Amino acid sequence: MCSCNRQNPFLTEWDTPYGIPPYDKIKTSDYIPAIKAGIDEQTAQIEAIVSNPEAPTFDNTIAPLELSGGILAKVQGVLYNVSETDRSDALDAVQDEAIPLLSAHGDNISFNKALYHRVAEVYNADQSGLTREQQMVLKKWYDGFIRDGIGLPEDKQEELRVINTRTAELTQKIGNNILAESNAFAQKFGFSVSAYPDKMTTTEDRELRRQYNEAYRMRGHNGNENDNRELIKELLSLRIRKANILGYETSAEYTLADKMAANPETVDAFLMGIMTPAVQKAKEELADMQAVMDEDIKAGKLPEGSKIEQWDWWYYAEKVRKAKYDLDEAETRPYFKAENVVKGVFAAAKILYGVNAEVLEGVPSYNPDCVTTYKLTNDDGSLIGIFTTDYFPRESKRGGAWMNNVRDQYYDENGEDVRPIIVNVGNLSEYMSIDEVQTAFHEFGHALHGLLSKCHYPSVSGTSVKRDFVEMFSQFNENWAFQPELLEKYAINDKGEVIPAALVEKINNALKFNQGFMTTELCAASLLDMKWHELKSVEGVDVDEFEKKVAEEIGLIPEINFRYSSTYFNHIFGGSGYNSGYYGYLWAEVLDKDAFSIFEASPEGVWNIDLAHKFKQTFLEKGGSEEPMVLYKSFAGREPNSDAMLRGRGLID
Repeated sequence: MCSCNRQNPFLTEWDTPYGIPPYDKIKTSDYIPAIKAGIDEQTAQIEAIVSNPEAPTFDNTIAPLELSGGILAKVQGVLYNVSETDRSDALDAVQDEAIPLLSAHGDNISFNKALYHRVAEVYNADQSGLTREQQMVLKKWYDGFIRDGIGLPEDKQEELRVINTRTAELTQKIGNNILAESNAFAQKFGFSVSAYPDKMTTTEDRELRRQYNEAYRMRGHNGNENDNRELIKELLSLRIRKANILGYETSAEYTLADKMAANPETVDAFLMGIMTPAVQKAKEELADMQAVMDEDIKAGKLPEGSKIEQWDWWYYAEKVRKAKYDLDEAETRPYFKAENVVKGVFAAAKILYGVNAEVLEGVPSYNPDCVTTYKLTNDDGSLIGIFTTDYFPRESKRGGAWMNNVRDQYYDENGEDVRPIIVNVGNLSEYMSIDEVQTAFHEFGHALHGLLSKCHYPSVSGTSVKRDFVEMFSQFNENWAFQPELLEKYAINDKGEVIPAALVEKINNALKFNQGFMTTELCAASLLDMKWHELKSVEGVDVDEFEKKVAEEIGLIPEINFRYSSTYFNHIFGGSGYNSGYYGYLWAEVLDKDAFSIFEASPEGVWNIDLAHKFKQTFLEKGGSEEPMVLYKSFAGREPNSDAMLRGRGLID
């Protein structure tokens, strides 16, 4: 009786501070009824748009379409975040039931011809009275209908419905398998996969390093219930078939048609232009490491003839770094306590963009023991948004680090600016490595893109930009992490001592170290992604043999593996949406490093506040309300140049 009288939190107005989801009141059993109610709500809203007897306009068609689906937005904003951070069997069951419902609903919108005709009529009419943002929103809806197959016959649309649902199910299953395999790795060895680089760096026992490497690379490839090989092939087959139905030969052609790069040929040429110098640099690094290993052989620590293997790279790279730069991360970690790094992240945002942060106590949280919530404001006290951090690993959380939108920024039907709720999630250490510090700044770069948005429509606000553009802002924010003026503000050990200037110099000198390896494994993974999605068929393809063939074609040396082997490549197979898009990290790095070079060339130095204000107005506030290259040229006054990226990675002088 009590449960019957209880209201589903998703179906009520949230009277929580700043509209934060009432996590403490939400039960697992609330999700599916709320999703069904949300589908019914949006279906009715769309029917009202379609049945409007007035001639289609932006205001009576596109604007209400943008604001439709409010209940679904609330449910999905919570569910997607919680299911990735506090996964459980019960939440998996919710996802299993939700996926086909949401897929069918999405297809019902995509194949709604009456709705499409209204959108098309607005699109084909005179757009001179629309703002540029409205034109971009309209184009996004129109292009979306075309790309989703509105012009196809019904039998092809029905086939796409089946493909879309099964694709969603497979990506969910693959992602869950990767998490299960990563948890099994942690249980076997006593540390998480996110700590793998550190363990490989510090573990002296070579045989143990080999075991770590083998287990790490075999995730999703162990012939058990979590084996992803056949699932990957099925997923690829579906992606190929979908591309064929929509008029493309390969999945990569379809995916890239609306990205900055536009086509696979451009991406492949771009990546190989980086891969060649990266491998050459990696070979130089390999020679340096082999010289150190040879000393260990002479000292009797290793047998004669020992050569650097994949499981040796991190360990001997650290030895070379200590010798070349006199830098030991055991010295730096005490200065990078997580809570202090967060202060540094906020300090940079305050200087550059006028962002103020304060902890919010006593507000709802999906995991009160692990999550910290902040209120971000402008200097005049106006709200920027709500930001939460969830930085440390646990078994229920998938690996890696990411930013989620719990609520997008947009203007509601009353013209009120709805401010965003953003989450940064990671698997970091309490005392961070140099790489982890960069990760914290990286994810907050995404957060700033979402938080500082000043768009009117949710489909283009914040990070709703082309996938090969979105990483520009996260990577741009990394540039501030080790600026000496900022380190003085946050790199402080438990004794209250600021990081010494000599150590700061060592860190910055060493940032280009091992970039041959880092660039090679990243570029190789990007090429592996492309090669998978450039296939016209996966019939008879063996995952292992395919990877070997790709490695040979791109010149990957055996001492380096792909950053992600196929069976645990969550970005492209596990639902992260980077299929035919992992290259975007390097593509966007060209933009970010080129933009930062403008700061470096400034007479005022990198802390040029006027330039930062221009960056904020041009990029962070605009979201997807303008084409990426138009925005970039308006900031830089020219086309981007890749030299700054290559120099930043030490690949050219």
